[in-house]
Amino acid sequence: MSSALDALRQLAAGIDWKTLLLTLWPLVAIFTAGHALLTKRDARAAWGWIAVCWLFPLAGPGLYYIFGINRVRTRARRFNVDRSDRDIGPAHATDIRNTPPEKPPVPGWLQEVARTADVLTRRPLLGGNEVVPLHNGEQAYPRMLAAIDGAREHVWLSTYIFDNDRVGRQFADALTRAHQRGVDVRVLVDDTGERYSWPRIGRLLQRRGVAFARFNPLRLMPPALHLNLRNHRKLLIIDGHLGYTGGMNIGVRHLAEDPQNKKRAVDLHFELHGPVVHQIAEVFAEDWRIAAREKLQLPVIADDAGGGAVCRAITDGPNEDFEQLNFVMQAAIAAARREILVMTPYFLPSAELIAALQGAALRGVRTVVLLPKRNNLPYVGWAAQHQLGQLLERGVRIRFQPGPFCHSKLFVVDGTYALIGSANWDPRSLLLNFELNVETYDPALARTLATHFAEVWQRSEEFLLRDAQHPGFLRKLRNALFWLFSPYL
Repeated sequence: MSSALDALRQLAAGIDWKTLLLTLWPLVAIFTAGHALLTKRDARAAWGWIAVCWLFPLAGPGLYYIFGINRVRTRARRFNVDRSDRDIGPAHATDIRNTPPEKPPVPGWLQEVARTADVLTRRPLLGGNEVVPLHNGEQAYPRMLAAIDGAREHVWLSTYIFDNDRVGRQFADALTRAHQRGVDVRVLVDDTGERYSWPRIGRLLQRRGVAFARFNPLRLMPPALHLNLRNHRKLLIIDGHLGYTGGMNIGVRHLAEDPQNKKRAVDLHFELHGPVVHQIAEVFAEDWRIAAREKLQLPVIADDAGGGAVCRAITDGPNEDFEQLNFVMQAAIAAARREILVMTPYFLPSAELIAALQGAALRGVRTVVLLPKRNNLPYVGWAAQHQLGQLLERGVRIRFQPGPFCHSKLFVVDGTYALIGSANWDPRSLLLNFELNVETYDPALARTLATHFAEVWQRSEEFLLRDAQHPGFLRKLRNALFWLFSPYL
């Protein structure tokens, strides 16, 4: 053994390491620069990484290997679901556009929005749904708990955060009761989101025999410490005919009427009845198969619930659903004739969405954005402020709403079209997370949401162009520095 080691030492001593490294560096630089050239979508990013690979011998390729390679898309391949055999849009037998209603289910000026979602999602538009807005945990949680207690066949729950607090334990107790009376209960929680409280709620559910799975768990061996690819969806499906989705996680934080709750957040959730619940169940089943490696039997499509909402589930994620929401939102902004309402807690839109909002305002569409005055993630709010000036310059109006922190996500167009669900207007939601939104063509619902928006707008503080242009040097520098990291916030 010692002789072998001596031979290796002699071999190493005889190598001219400087010459070897100088010989290898051009080869490594060519390979890494070529990788950047072939994989980067943005020319500026490609040029930047090519320069780094060549200007910094060995260190440049090393930096590119660590920070430049998009491992999000690589890792997401294992989450791919093949939907290529699905028909597109009206080709579905269940699509409401195949029936001869008294009036078209999609107004003429929104036809292109529907067509965009047809091609991207390969899901039909379904009529006969009812969508009920629920404000904060005070309205949403009692109805969700009652629905779990009334379940007869199955309860499927997926959430990003499931806190182990008094609200979380109420849900754990209801899920346990359902399991004990023979209901098929499945609970899926994102591994990172579950770590927001300790001890983790999954341990309690598993001890009680409830089927529980963690999405994309972090682990040391083999290494899987990535903080991206999180499942940010919030879904509750009861017996295939009743569903809940929106922005609300499970925890005391969403009890907004308790003044003693220092972390309280205002939010909107939605109760859905009708055929669209089947599409939401499909999304849960896909996520469960990935996390638990178990295929679920989907419920039958629910009957017409008697409502006037035409709906479709839109999934988004760094897999085959990449940028679906981004494209649908751009299409809806382009189609707008009268009014665009945006309410979101985190506002770091892509250059394409910024251009779309600017274009809408320039052609006379009332385009307004409502943001929280104090963000629960201050650095996200600072980065957002760096971008607001370019919107204000083109006529977009922006206001900051007073506390408590508003976590609601709303997008309403022309009092007819609305997007509801879990996605924010930031890169984490639109590029890195797995999200679910529901598009609705329902004037009654859109008017209700627009009325809520107007009430909040009236008590909010206007952010003017001069505020964006002259924030003070230190504040401007701070906002710009955090904006540099906006793709990762």
